[in-house]
Amino acid sequence: MDPTVLGSLLLAVVISFLLIYSTWDKLYRKRNLPPGPTPLPVIGNLLQIKRGEMVKSLMEMGSNYGPVFTFYFGQRPIVILSGYRAVKEALIDQGEDFSGRGKMPSVDKIFDGFGVVFSNGERWKQLRRFSLTTLRNFGMGKRSIEERIQEEAQCLLEAIRKYDRKPVDPRNILAQAVSNVICSVVFGNRFEYKDLKFLKLINLFNETFVLMSSTWGQENENPTSEFNLRNLLLTVLNLFFAGTETVSTTLRHGFLILIKHKEIQEKLHKEIDTVIGQNRSPNIEDRSKMPYMDAVIHEIQRFSDVIPLNVPHTVIRDTTFRGFTIPKGTDVYPLLCTVLRDPSQFRTPDQFNPNHFLDESGGFKKSDAFMPFSTGKRICLGEGLARMELFLFLTTILQNFTLTSETQFKESDIAPRMTGFANVPIEYQMSFIPRMA
Repeated sequence: MDPTVLGSLLLAVVISFLLIYSTWDKLYRKRNLPPGPTPLPVIGNLLQIKRGEMVKSLMEMGSNYGPVFTFYFGQRPIVILSGYRAVKEALIDQGEDFSGRGKMPSVDKIFDGFGVVFSNGERWKQLRRFSLTTLRNFGMGKRSIEERIQEEAQCLLEAIRKYDRKPVDPRNILAQAVSNVICSVVFGNRFEYKDLKFLKLINLFNETFVLMSSTWGQENENPTSEFNLRNLLLTVLNLFFAGTETVSTTLRHGFLILIKHKEIQEKLHKEIDTVIGQNRSPNIEDRSKMPYMDAVIHEIQRFSDVIPLNVPHTVIRDTTFRGFTIPKGTDVYPLLCTVLRDPSQFRTPDQFNPNHFLDESGGFKKSDAFMPFSTGKRICLGEGLARMELFLFLTTILQNFTLTSETQFKESDIAPRMTGFANVPIEYQMSFIPRMA
């Protein structure tokens, strides 16, 4: 090609890009959105996300642009909330404005706005009321659900004893135990851990709907009602995923942490022996008498930070927030990781430290910044169940076993990965050593 023609072509491309960028920059700056990195046409700020480090990249931007900033995913602006105060102001103080569910491309193709977690508007309100009422009717927060967890904890002990101290990856057995609690609510019975259908259920939640469609299908003929088969099935899938993965993943984080910090595990053993002993099973009333166990579980949840990005929100109307204007339908990411690691709320935010939840006399101390289940109108439906499961499963296991591993774990091994939507611990092998009565 003639050098003159090539030079003219390159010049035209550069001038066109500058004109496009100038026009885009002016349009971008006309909005009264929170500040943030200047986006490029079409791709927005995607080049500023380090490969495999989305959470870390957004946290770094928060330190540069403040607790409320705008990030462009392509041409779509996302408002990012960083730190306890900003998240509290949005999800609690202005909770109604921020009560919508934002877009999640990775799951929207499956749920398409159906189910209690990913729905909006009247559909979400109806499904949430129905879900809460149904869960309460099935025993949520009552003695009956506690008994189901206690029974499953004993089944888990039997399964662990069969390993006979041999190293094992605890992932499947914990997921099966936690999932069995939901199974007992939805199906009315639990599954044996070696049941092939149950193993398939754990790995492929879609098969849940094949097994239970005949007992739950009762579409309502009311055209304004959201109680249809699709919403019902996808709401149950929401409950299975949230009720299995988050709790079992938290327990896996907890085991890893307690293997690394043997001194903490020893203190838990002493508290269990003092309050419960070896002659009865733990119950939920024991929690109020076990401040150290309560503090350790809270710190496991804070430190492991299983859902660091939170599930996206959206504003349901044009909203003024801290002097900025957030248009209706704009997605909002309240970063739970920045709340659970807020240095103004936790003295050593990047270290595992149960003292974050203990007062000077050793009693349990609450923290308003403890938000692993999110907060406000979209707080996790199963918070009460999850808290009960974490206490009863962990206490029952530690009452009977010492957790060990042939691997010498480092602090970097127990730290959450902080790469994407969920923090999953490293794969590891551990042994359950029976404690002498």
